Amino acid sequence: MASLHGLFQRLERELPLSGLAWDGPFGQRREAAVLVALTAEPAPRVLLGRRAMHLPLHPGEIAFPGGKREPEDATPWVTALREALEEVGMAGSLVHPLGELSPLITRSGFDVHPCVARVPAALELQVDTGEFDSVFLSPLEVFADRDLFRLESMSDGVRMRKVPHYQVGEDNIWGVTAAVLAQLANVAYDAGLDLQRNWTIEP
Repeated sequence: MASLHGLFQRLERELPLSGLAWDGPFGQRREAAVLVALTAEPAPRVLLGRRAMHLPLHPGEIAFPGGKREPEDATPWVTALREALEEVGMAGSLVHPLGELSPLITRSGFDVHPCVARVPAALELQVDTGEFDSVFLSPLEVFADRDLFRLESMSDGVRMRKVPHYQVGEDNIWGVTAAVLAQLANVAYDAGLDLQRNWTIEP
């Protein structure tokens, strides 16, 4: 296990931190951003939530705090921080940006920008039950376990894709959320998880 300092230093070194504006004007494409919040402790935990069952998109699925770009959002980080504050009460002052992962495209047509950050180990969150039924912290190193990881062939309506999945207890974590967690595990722990890079259209 990496030390607290070493692990976050590695993430800051390996992940680009551009903070750049969105690629195009608002409305040009469907865009969203998520906050991938890692707790500042020797074995970091990652903040995840179970999406509310009444939501029209991905009800009951495990996801990061985040949401759609709004016209006033200058960058993906602005979107991710605004949504994290609204959904789980995560104040921007608690968030230390570490880097960014490449955007992922969901089957519902959103370009999702993952923004990776360090947050305090002790968090007092206020969950918006309109967005999440619950939130929880899961050890990041769990997602380096190859026995929990698999690729499943799934159709996007046009072709078959290999989509990443994790089975963690009774939870099946999949799609963009699983892809982000696998990429982080590969960077943080040299997990060597094979994503095959053809999961770019997924639920």
